[in-house]
Amino acid sequence: MNSTMTQNLLIELLVEELPPKSLEDLAINFADLIAASLRDHGLISEYSNNGGVKIYATPRRLAVWIANVASQAADKSVSQKLMPVKVGLDENNQPTPPLLKKLAGLGADASAVAQLKRIYEGKTETLFLDTVATGTKLTDGLQIALGEAISRLPIPKIMTYQLANGWESVNFVRPAHTLVALHGDEIIPVRILGLDSGRETLGHRFEANRLTIQLQSADSYAQQLLEEGAVIAGFDDRRAEISRQLSAAADRAGLTLIQDDALLNEVAALVELPNVLIGQFDPEFLDVPQECLILTMKANQKYFPLMDAKGKLANKFLLVSNIRPADPTLVVTGNERVVRSRLADAKFFYDQDRKKTLESRLPGLDHVVYHNKLGTQGERIQRVRVIARSIALLLGGETLADEAGKAALLSKTDLLTEMVGEFPELQGIMGYYYALNDGYGESIAQAVADHYKPRFSGDTLPRNTAGICVALADKLETLTGLFSVGQIPTGDKDPFALRRHALGTIRILIEKELPVSLDFLLKEARLAFDDQYPETALSPLQFIYDRLAGLLREQGHSVQAIDAVLCQSPKVLKDIPKRLEAVREFEKLPEAASLAAANKRVHNILEKSAQTEAVNNTQINTGLLKEPAEIALYDALMQVKPQADSAFESGEYTRSLQSLAALKEPVDAFFDHVMVNTDDAGLRTNRLCLLELMHQAMNRVADLSRLAG
Repeated sequence: MNSTMTQNLLIELLVEELPPKSLEDLAINFADLIAASLRDHGLISEYSNNGGVKIYATPRRLAVWIANVASQAADKSVSQKLMPVKVGLDENNQPTPPLLKKLAGLGADASAVAQLKRIYEGKTETLFLDTVATGTKLTDGLQIALGEAISRLPIPKIMTYQLANGWESVNFVRPAHTLVALHGDEIIPVRILGLDSGRETLGHRFEANRLTIQLQSADSYAQQLLEEGAVIAGFDDRRAEISRQLSAAADRAGLTLIQDDALLNEVAALVELPNVLIGQFDPEFLDVPQECLILTMKANQKYFPLMDAKGKLANKFLLVSNIRPADPTLVVTGNERVVRSRLADAKFFYDQDRKKTLESRLPGLDHVVYHNKLGTQGERIQRVRVIARSIALLLGGETLADEAGKAALLSKTDLLTEMVGEFPELQGIMGYYYALNDGYGESIAQAVADHYKPRFSGDTLPRNTAGICVALADKLETLTGLFSVGQIPTGDKDPFALRRHALGTIRILIEKELPVSLDFLLKEARLAFDDQYPETALSPLQFIYDRLAGLLREQGHSVQAIDAVLCQSPKVLKDIPKRLEAVREFEKLPEAASLAAANKRVHNILEKSAQTEAVNNTQINTGLLKEPAEIALYDALMQVKPQADSAFESGEYTRSLQSLAALKEPVDAFFDHVMVNTDDAGLRTNRLCLLELMHQAMNRVADLSRLAG
């Protein structure tokens, strides 16, 4: 047996500046891979990010602290399978040469034969040797863990660089300079990327109190880095400090910070000792649309724009410096010079773009390829225009159709502007400003801006009806066109974002409560292509229903309820939330389970009888109703069905389903006392017609048979 000592472990890899957008992911994987490998070697029992493992990451380092790591894993009992008894032992139970050779290979001799176990594996009696495997030493286990972590990190782009000896080259995300491996206060001798482990690291390039830091122990890492190295080692701690300083600086200026978690994460990956400062730019730049200025400051300079009390962009911004000089004037003025140049570029693009109308750019779209099988953007917007007008005629008549048609025609023209060429994220947004500049008015300008909406989950929807028409047309044209040429998403591959287009269509139809059927929309989309492209086996219709089912599951609706509603293929999607609510309320009724089970039974009977019987209508011959139970069911249906149908037609789906509760007793009695498949063909057909009538009455809102257990 070995004696083990448990101490906390620290691993740090000091490197040149890491890619900021990958830093957090690299740090998490570095820590998890090392901890998982140590656990697999028995050096730690369990680990979790809420105490057992602490992840550290700065622009220049990946580090992990792991609690309670053993200096050596515990010995383990191992049962070693050797060979069948008849091979290993002779008729006198003496070891054969093959057995002795096998034992020698395991470090045992003939004396071990007496300790061998005999275990039956099926019909074969097999020899086993129980041994004790010595636990892995931390030095060995950590060496393996580091190698696995380095080789399996999700590195976006690997660098090959030469080591200091001038002969060897290694591959990593960035050149590495030092390796720290401390178990408590002792160095664990390991080697990776040409580096031997030690306890020495470097602090901040400019703010550290000393050139090198001698780490005392694994537990002193974060404190020593902060006090001696002027580095906040924890990524989350640094991000929280930046957020605190940003809020405080905005409050002092009497302005509001634009929250941007992605930018906050990126800046936290760019600095080791954050220092938030405030700068400003000339108010003349505020004549440029604020979206342009905000994007310029965020994307190019990593600045945080500020808004005034009216929600308008102020001519001040916050920057996060990596140094803390006594007088920050030079830092601020330097950044102000840079931002002035960037904003001047944006103003130049804006001024140049307005010299040419959006309509004058239309011919240019004929030279922009949309898809090699679907033509140019010019051809595409003509199709979008046709679809948008058809939807608008249905929703609001000729005036709305003219608005939607004009907005559709202009919707892609800003792709040819200088501003969108520089910042593709502004497509649609710049179309709005340029449409206003061209005198089209707010409604058409908003429709141009909003036709991409919703761009992502949780995004807002188009603000006006013209925008709704163009947004639907744009998405339906994309779905129909790409499905027709076989560009159907498979697995996790969706290069044309067709899932997003389908979900956008669903959200608009439901949340805007549009009384428009999917059949109509997809038919109009097909017509816009002039039958130029063939139908595909998987239609956009089924694709949309599949996305809708997924969306409803995310919203918390039960799979059974969704299945019950969607199997009816309701074409007007705005009714679906009300149908689901009706199903939820129906399931609360004491009669629900019985009616669902009866409905399933009816469904099965009708489905089976369809193979032999011609039940094409519900014309019931009352003269053939013989049994009291079938007469009672017929009378109940004559009372309930008009109520249920009336409620259904008026959109009162909950009342429609709840009215069915009165059918429970007559339905139960019918199945208890009436034989449907009687030998009398006339009676059998009449009873099947009665069941068909009941089936129709019960399943207009949802297929209740899908609710049966």
